[in-house]
Amino acid sequence: MESTKSYLARISSDISRLVEDIKESVVTIITEIPHLFTLFGYRPFTGFGSGFVIEPGYIITNAHVVRNAVSVNVLYHDGSSEEATVLAVDHQRDLALLRVRRSVKPIELGDSDAVKVGELVLAIGSPLGLPGPSVTLGVVSATGRTIVGEDIILEDLIQTDAAINPGNSGGPLINVEGQAIGVTTAIIPYAQGIGFAIPINSVRRFLEMLRRFGRPVRVWIGVYVAPLNPTTASVLSLPASEGVVVVRVVPGSPAYRARIREGDVIVKANGKSVKSVKDLRIAIEESIDKGYVELELYRGRSVIRLEVPIMIEEL
Repeated sequence: MESTKSYLARISSDISRLVEDIKESVVTIITEIPHLFTLFGYRPFTGFGSGFVIEPGYIITNAHVVRNAVSVNVLYHDGSSEEATVLAVDHQRDLALLRVRRSVKPIELGDSDAVKVGELVLAIGSPLGLPGPSVTLGVVSATGRTIVGEDIILEDLIQTDAAINPGNSGGPLINVEGQAIGVTTAIIPYAQGIGFAIPINSVRRFLEMLRRFGRPVRVWIGVYVAPLNPTTASVLSLPASEGVVVVRVVPGSPAYRARIREGDVIVKANGKSVKSVKDLRIAIEESIDKGYVELELYRGRSVIRLEVPIMIEEL
């Protein structure tokens, strides 16, 4: 029987090899952002973040990492650097796509829908602007989180106890197979002892919108939702234990005009069960050609069926 010491040594060695294999695919992002100084005009402010290669010549990072930047430089693990071109920014998903000339091996993308609570993950990036990659280890604490940050609401996030600090934003959250399952974000200022990552399948949808429309677009109806659980269902005295609860309706949006209200529970979209934020988003995006999404929802114990128009907005 393998001893505990040998077992831990093997696990440690496996993690080390995993990091060694993917470290060249993780980059530090250095931005120059104009900052207004009283009486002295504008002076450059240097910002830091992380990113990772998803295809040779293409890097994914957070939108807030490159926001308002007049120049974006990519620093590779070997110390070399180059200026990057920002191809697309989606502030709603907090994602940005950069193009570089250097061809670097991409990180394999996993399936964030298959992520399980309790599985081991690594957050890799450049915390506090220190050249990376720097690695922290943790577990997936929860999935499907909806978090309100400064001027942003992020849905369907992966929660982890792996340390994520400013500068980690945009780096990959890696599973034990060496696959990226999320894009870490440090945009949540009040998080203590927990971190969050945008699911990698959201990156896939972001890229699909780019391929289809040639630019980032938002396909939406104007609601922010959170997963329903048995406790919430009991408190609201709902006959359903699965679905998504509407936590905010955007004034003037299609959902607002359709009279969807905060507290409504969406249980079906286009006739299919809605069990997560992801399910609703996919149903909406799959309804682009039709122009509307069919929703079934509970308001208290009343069942309401609606056809809600879809809006496509350039970001």
